[in-house]
Amino acid sequence: MKYTKHILKNGTRVIITPMVSVQTVTIQVLVEAGSKYETRKNNGISHFLEHMMFKGTEKRPTTKDITEEMDNVGGEYNAFTGKEETGYWIKVPVQHFEKALDVVSDLYLNSKLEQKEINKERGVILQEAAMYRDTPMRHIWDVFEHLLYGDQPAGWNIIGTKENIETLNRKVFKEYIETMYLPKATVISIAGNINEKKTLRLIEEHFKTKPQRKTQKEKKEVIEFQDRPKLKLHHKETDQTHLIVGVRGPNMFNKNRFAAALLGIVLGGGMSSRTFLNIREKHGLTYYINSSVDMMTDTGYLYVSAGVEHGRLEEAIKLILKELKKISKQKVPEKELQKAKEYFKGKTVMSLESTNSVASFFGDQELFRKELSSPQKLLKKIDAVSAEEIQAVAKEIIVNEKLNLAVIGPHKNEKQITKLLRF
Repeated sequence: MKYTKHILKNGTRVIITPMVSVQTVTIQVLVEAGSKYETRKNNGISHFLEHMMFKGTEKRPTTKDITEEMDNVGGEYNAFTGKEETGYWIKVPVQHFEKALDVVSDLYLNSKLEQKEINKERGVILQEAAMYRDTPMRHIWDVFEHLLYGDQPAGWNIIGTKENIETLNRKVFKEYIETMYLPKATVISIAGNINEKKTLRLIEEHFKTKPQRKTQKEKKEVIEFQDRPKLKLHHKETDQTHLIVGVRGPNMFNKNRFAAALLGIVLGGGMSSRTFLNIREKHGLTYYINSSVDMMTDTGYLYVSAGVEHGRLEEAIKLILKELKKISKQKVPEKELQKAKEYFKGKTVMSLESTNSVASFFGDQELFRKELSSPQKLLKKIDAVSAEEIQAVAKEIIVNEKLNLAVIGPHKNEKQITKLLRF
């Protein structure tokens, strides 16, 4: 897969990946702005601003003007906010590429941020927050990450606090854009059936802005301190108990990141993984269970998540901890290691048939790592991982002083559950 990187005069980075066998094109505009960059007073602003970008520009005064233009050509479009990035994307049939580029550049650079629209959108976001709280399978992640990181940006909810949502105003949004939405903090990743030279010329036309004169606000260093297992019970009357067992692990720059990725697959990648076969198939404890690693620029963790019957929570915890302990004590057999590698490679290759995934694959690399690797290079690094390296990572991170458990359900027996948290 061929790709090229360009840097505009104003510092914006551009990744272009031609895909001649498809009939679509995806444009992603990514910026280094997320909840980890926020303060206690503006927590939630990254997500709120993402909403506001679709509320009108001078050229397209209303939400209807923006969305209707893409709906008229059958386009797909959305945005997302994470801990370390915010992204805006549009996918269209290739013949509508120029229109899509005009729309996404317009909303990214020229949103009006009218106070009356901000006031209306507060209610929308408060309802979105309520929806997440009412969805335990989703809300358990907020509980878990707050358990890990506490009262600092890494532990705060992306959607923000009710107080902030109700008080953020146009002046605060404008100040945030001026310090965060800077050209050098922006990556434009485009993948699809496009001509590279023409695409670069169009990007230069649409994203032509003044060179940045301000330095982007940096996110605070994450403080990670833990010397014993930690538990967070979130009491809620639910029909099912949701839990995450997790240990602090490597970030995306750590030399052990590839071994950690395979460790997560062995534990819970697919329906033939250890946790699925043992905890779901053998013991019938859960409908869903999975394991993986989450790695950001400065934090990371290995997790096992599941939903179980209330009365079988302790049994599930014991079995999950048993699987984690086992993989730290015994090397992964060669056959199982090869299966995990093929699983990783297969999922990667299949995902890269989509222009969305290709744009994300290269865009995220450039945004976070400031360097690019081809899929082939990535897969070679996965192939090079040994069973010894996986066990070494497991031994390092699967220890009592890095163990965490978050639970949502009608439970109050904190002392009893805490006694279980030992490898």
